[in-house]
Amino acid sequence: MTIYGTNPTSTNDLAPKLEYITRTNNQRNVRAGLATRRSWKQMLDLHSFDFPRKIATVITRIKANTVYFQTNYTIVVLFSVFLSLIWNPFSLLILLALIGAWLFLYFLRDEPLTVFDREIDHRLVLIVMSVLTLSILFLTDAKLNIAVAVLAGVTAVLSHAAVRKTEDLYQTDEETTPLIP
Repeated sequence: MTIYGTNPTSTNDLAPKLEYITRTNNQRNVRAGLATRRSWKQMLDLHSFDFPRKIATVITRIKANTVYFQTNYTIVVLFSVFLSLIWNPFSLLILLALIGAWLFLYFLRDEPLTVFDREIDHRLVLIVMSVLTLSILFLTDAKLNIAVAVLAGVTAVLSHAAVRKTEDLYQTDEETTPLIP
């Protein structure tokens, strides 16, 4: 008896792929992968906002807040781009595929990315994925929408980073971070 249209494979060939998918879908790994994302409540706490009086304070706050809220800020910019592409379905589908790549390569990784036996820093992954996302989306017909969305997202991020006080960042981080068993 023959089966047409199928390729016989052993279960051992599929084991590494299934292990990766199972490991990625594990709830503990998702929590650990999003561990650098800070609480939105902490990020938007109204008591932590204060307009700085000096340019040096603005620069210091922007540096500290962009490091501390890096994942949150990335989500804000990606969401801004997502909203701008609602009326351009082809670009939106491409963006959704890119968001899938973002999830697997940046947000949900529980171990560093390794290419040719070399460990890749997460900041390099962030830069490469950002450039790749923007490059691919600029090849679609939504160039102006994307440019305005990125500009709006970066403006929102820099505005928040400039007015968000940094004195309570690591103190509240210890208090608000749940323990992962």
